[in-house]
Amino acid sequence: MPQDSSTLFHVSDTHFGVEHHAAMAWFVDAVRTEEPDAVICTGDLTQRATHRQYAAARAWFLDLGVPLMVQPGNHDMPYYNPWERFTQPYKRSGELAAAVNTPIELAHAVIVPFETNVRAQLRWPWSDGVVTRRNLDAALARLRDLQDDPRIKLVACHHPLLAAHDGQKNPTIRGDMAFEELAAVGASAVLTGHIHMPFDQVRSRGNNAMRMIGAGTLSTRLRNGAPPSYNVVRISSDGAIDVERRDFMD
Repeated sequence: MPQDSSTLFHVSDTHFGVEHHAAMAWFVDAVRTEEPDAVICTGDLTQRATHRQYAAARAWFLDLGVPLMVQPGNHDMPYYNPWERFTQPYKRSGELAAAVNTPIELAHAVIVPFETNVRAQLRWPWSDGVVTRRNLDAALARLRDLQDDPRIKLVACHHPLLAAHDGQKNPTIRGDMAFEELAAVGASAVLTGHIHMPFDQVRSRGNNAMRMIGAGTLSTRLRNGAPPSYNVVRISSDGAIDVERRDFMD
């Protein structure tokens, strides 16, 4: 019997090493009780990309026991090993993803990963996003392959593609370009993290609109008074996207 909706738990910025233990346990309880169709974490899995932090992240994600996708964030490239950062920046995050990621098959949505991290850039700090033509083309190609698929297309990346408000300087280099091109080929929403502040907006570029959905953090690195949180994203059979923000309260 077809499902009425697909349910996705969207979490981000777990920052193992400075994780919020009570909030993490709260999230695990929700996953076990509600059994969502999938969990996606949009980056900053660790605080300093150490082997110990990756081991803790691996154990925690494996314990969730549901279909899962984790993506790297700017914190997930080696911090104390510059040689590895420049020669194999995604080795550790790739090993984690290979260990914990499982196929996600949603009845009413498809998730398309999109990489917005770079190992270095001509500005400081190196934390904000950069869209490269190569990474954008890979996401666009996947979306074009899915054009005959009737399900909603969700793009997932670490950095928000637009500034918080139109008219502000965009911290993600070429993010406006990526937003416009992704929306033009059929993406309905982009799921992100990075700023530790949840948000849900409908924005437009080039006569194409797209939903921007940001998850907060499950770490102790809280900002602007926002508590630890995650999103429940539900996609109904008619293509509607409902976002429920859940805040952890001590």
